[in-house]
Amino acid sequence: MKFGVQATQAGVSWDELQSLWQELDGDSNFDHLWLMDHFVTGMGAAMGSEGPCMEGWTALAALAQATSRVRLGIMVTGNTYRHPAVLAKMATTVDQISGGRLEFGLGGAWHTYEHGAFAIPFHTTKERLERLDEAVQVIKLLWTQTRPTFQGRYYQLDQPPYNPPNVQQPHPPILIGGGGEKRTLRTVAKYADATNVIGTPEEVRHKYEVLEQHCKDVGRDFSEIRRTTQVMLFLNEDPAFQQRVVQGMMAFRGGSEEEARRSVLMGSVEDVKNGVQAFVDAGVEEIMLSQFPRFHRNSLLRFSQEVIPAFR
Repeated sequence: MKFGVQATQAGVSWDELQSLWQELDGDSNFDHLWLMDHFVTGMGAAMGSEGPCMEGWTALAALAQATSRVRLGIMVTGNTYRHPAVLAKMATTVDQISGGRLEFGLGGAWHTYEHGAFAIPFHTTKERLERLDEAVQVIKLLWTQTRPTFQGRYYQLDQPPYNPPNVQQPHPPILIGGGGEKRTLRTVAKYADATNVIGTPEEVRHKYEVLEQHCKDVGRDFSEIRRTTQVMLFLNEDPAFQQRVVQGMMAFRGGSEEEARRSVLMGSVEDVKNGVQAFVDAGVEEIMLSQFPRFHRNSLLRFSQEVIPAFR
């Protein structure tokens, strides 16, 4: 079982971010660290979006230089923000800087407010997922073929040279985030090395079952795809605090109070261990912790020291 942290650039200074990443890189049980690909803070709406938030790939390049052990990536890059050929170059640059530690995360993008505020075109769900499917193809071609050609509906390649190559061969692992059952998980089955879905353990298990069927349909070995999930961590035993978290999760994701509780890791160390085990039982191989509105160093260190060893 592997564990990571989405210790993001939201609501923190560069010094705070670099300090935490270097601490977790040097003295923790975490296997990988992640930033996010957003330009504002908050949970997808105008409210709470005014805090400091650095650009993810720029910060990741600097953090690749500032760390030496952990694997690192963006959970996950929004495909709408950059042309995939440009993104491929950015990723290769970080793979070079990090000495081959990049995990390449990509998704269709979802943040409606952010797109509107910056006047970034926000296409229909159908088009965003079609673009995601083409983008993965473009990026893999650039990473694996000499002077590739590609004629898609949205993206094209006309025999470009591509140098330097990635450190990791044939390419950095491609992780696709999202649980759309008809399109996103089919794209995972066709092209990805890892999947990242969110929800309760029961919901996550169901997504994996859908992905397994897609793999059968396209002739892919399901066991080749790493099964990961992103889950929020609240190491806090205060009942009033927990109820506020539950109410917030219900507002964000919908569903019942019980489902909201089971979609996060919350409570004492033993409660959190039980929550991790439920995800393990659902087939999860890697857990990426997230925190909101910003990371909390002490709870991450406690998780590293008191929870992770139980699953090694």
